Amino acid sequence: MTLIWAILIGFLVGLVAKLLMPGRDPGGFIITALIGIAGSLLATFLGQAMGLYAAGQSAGFIGAVIGAIILLAIYHMLRGRSSAL
Repeated sequence: MTLIWAILIGFLVGLVAKLLMPGRDPGGFIITALIGIAGSLLATFLGQAMGLYAAGQSAGFIGAVIGAIILLAIYHMLRGRSSAL
């Protein structure tokens, strides 16, 4: 059941990040959910490294959205470089 919740929350986080981040993004349910889940993991890792979260504590919804936006920004930068080649 935890996995199902992670996928659903990841999809919501990915969807919000896509709405907030301008530009063309990879689409589809699976990619959106993966971006949201990866954003949550990134926010948790960075938050723990910066001392915002205790060990074993995960990022909240807003932190996960910020992490997903960071991932989308990296995607846009990498896509911009590859299309210029």
